[in-house]
Amino acid sequence: MLKATGIYKKYGSVEVLRGLDLELSKGQLVTIVGPSGCGKSTLLHILGTLDQADQGVVELEGVNLSMLNGRRLANFRNQKIGFVFQFHHLLPEFTALENVSIPGWIAGRKKSEVKKAAADLLEKLGLKDRLTHKPGELSGGEQQRVAVARALINQPSIVLADEPTGNLDGVHAKELHALFHALKKELGQTFVVVTHNEELAAQSDRVLTMRDGKFVI
Repeated sequence: MLKATGIYKKYGSVEVLRGLDLELSKGQLVTIVGPSGCGKSTLLHILGTLDQADQGVVELEGVNLSMLNGRRLANFRNQKIGFVFQFHHLLPEFTALENVSIPGWIAGRKKSEVKKAAADLLEKLGLKDRLTHKPGELSGGEQQRVAVARALINQPSIVLADEPTGNLDGVHAKELHALFHALKKELGQTFVVVTHNEELAAQSDRVLTMRDGKFVI
């Protein structure tokens, strides 16, 4: 369902990705591991259309992403790709329910329908009593679960997570691991997770190791 071929990326004179190839099947939980600076996050940003490769092709469900730009690319990203970042990036002035709803509203879905879906997701993630709380009133683990719900609100084909347990303690990290597995089984989504967490990597369907801008075979 996702295929990347011959991906190269440089920043100035530094070659970050060097001819990288990747194929993913639907419903997999894939972790990408490797030392800091090896290109993991850069690859994730390119797969998620947040950055562009200098060379190479990324296809998601048969669509060549390099052929999309502007509004078409933004709409495709909003509908097909969910993101979970290490630092949550929740909007502090909005409640948990509103933060989760925003991508659905951007997609033009009916406000009441999106709010109900957001409430259902938050309840599924154990946050039924936190719907009206703003990020500053939530724990780190709760904020990360809100971020996961936001990533899922438009039922994307793929969820990309960049060090999602990086700011969580051991208990909350384990809860997030279990949550990813449960969502993969229940909703059939593909997860690609960049992580230094060896326990999460060991529980995934595939572990891909990067070094110096390439996968180590």
